[in-house]
Amino acid sequence: MFYSRYAPIGEKFAVPAIPNDFNNAKVTVFNTELNTQLGLNWNLETAQYYLSGSRPLPGAQSVCLAYSGHQFGQFNPTLGDGRAHLIGSFKARDRETFDIQLKGSGATVFSRGGDGLCALGPAIREFVMSKALLSLGVPSTQCLAVLSTGDSVYRQGELPGAVVARVAHSHIRVGSFQYLAVQQDSEAMLKLLELAMKDVGLESNGLAEEDIFSFFQFVCDAQCDLILKWLQVGFIHGVMNTDNTLINGETIDYGPCAMMESFSFNRVFSSIDRQGRYAFGQQPNMASWNCGRLAESLLLLIEDEQVAIERFSKILAGFSERFNQGYKQLWHNKLGLLDEQPGDQDLITALLEVMTRHELDFTNTFASLTAIKINRQQLQYPIPPELDEWVNKWKARIQDHESSEVAAVMQQHNPAIIPRNDVLEEVIRDFYQYGNSDILDSWLEALSVPYNYDNYPEKWLLSQTNTKSYQTFCGT
Repeated sequence: MFYSRYAPIGEKFAVPAIPNDFNNAKVTVFNTELNTQLGLNWNLETAQYYLSGSRPLPGAQSVCLAYSGHQFGQFNPTLGDGRAHLIGSFKARDRETFDIQLKGSGATVFSRGGDGLCALGPAIREFVMSKALLSLGVPSTQCLAVLSTGDSVYRQGELPGAVVARVAHSHIRVGSFQYLAVQQDSEAMLKLLELAMKDVGLESNGLAEEDIFSFFQFVCDAQCDLILKWLQVGFIHGVMNTDNTLINGETIDYGPCAMMESFSFNRVFSSIDRQGRYAFGQQPNMASWNCGRLAESLLLLIEDEQVAIERFSKILAGFSERFNQGYKQLWHNKLGLLDEQPGDQDLITALLEVMTRHELDFTNTFASLTAIKINRQQLQYPIPPELDEWVNKWKARIQDHESSEVAAVMQQHNPAIIPRNDVLEEVIRDFYQYGNSDILDSWLEALSVPYNYDNYPEKWLLSQTNTKSYQTFCGT
């Protein structure tokens, strides 16, 4: 059932490594729905055995993967899984391939002096955020379980330790190709490329050069589409390094992520992003930049470098075109503009300027407009008074559209509820203090259908109280 998917690429890439055996580990949070969906059908005892490091998955060898990465623009040729072990791959019930990776499972050859551990708080954050983003329609890795280890880790003081059991279609990153490019290992890169293409459903014709360009086109499109979905719901990743960029276009690494609440294109939450490199509005540029680093790595496989640079540059230019079209459509969808008319851009710009000037809540602002059209929960989502004049212009703009069509489009693109930062911090505090949280199950149930305009507890909808001082951390 399980196997070692990355072993054929070589032991320098997939380094055999045994995770810590946490004897006192206990499953704290378990994704029962995912467990069934994947066809694992583990009970808690089985999950605890495999995910605590007590026993290996049958048929698989645990490894840590090597990769390079541009971290905040600075290149590090040797990063790799410094606190994670990929314990095996398997085919799920629907025949899709998945990896199971343990995060916080101990030091590896890539730890660079780190302890390889994870605190309970960041583990809970990943569980909640990955589950919530998937429900919002954003491609993401998934969290099967969080285990408390029974040991302590030391970050900003002593904290309970945890292991995150991550499930992903693939763990191939832009940084994976960068690593093999640095090694000048074209043979291993060809194997990696073949595996990556298979992962995303691309056919290869003996890995001809045209396949390489097709693969690069796919990655650019996938990254572009992912960023548009982030922007639609107000997600800020916080650490868009090339080692955190999966080639299949799924979100990975929920360390310093957060949801934007009071609106600003310059919004940053990551404690280490002091220059705003990965601010909300910078994410499209950074995704394109990361794709450029992939192109540089793929040059290793192409004989005529000048021709390759021209082809890659053309594809990258297409990234901008695709994003610009998608970005225009994003705002049209959120505002229920069913066609394009002169003055639309002025209407959108005026709204964003008011939202920025008055720091209006991103989700609640669009939810209030949606509530008008669907005639539901308008008391929970009142129109901000700063928008009264603008709303009159918007109503005039959409008055000729069929009201039910406008309502359907807006509700599809404007969530009523998101994983609010204050609520998430409350859940994390509960886990630190009590080992569980009374509100988690009901909150996750609501987050699983975020486009339903139901009656929610007021604090689940309140804008963050300390946006300007709020910081999130990598967890290492």
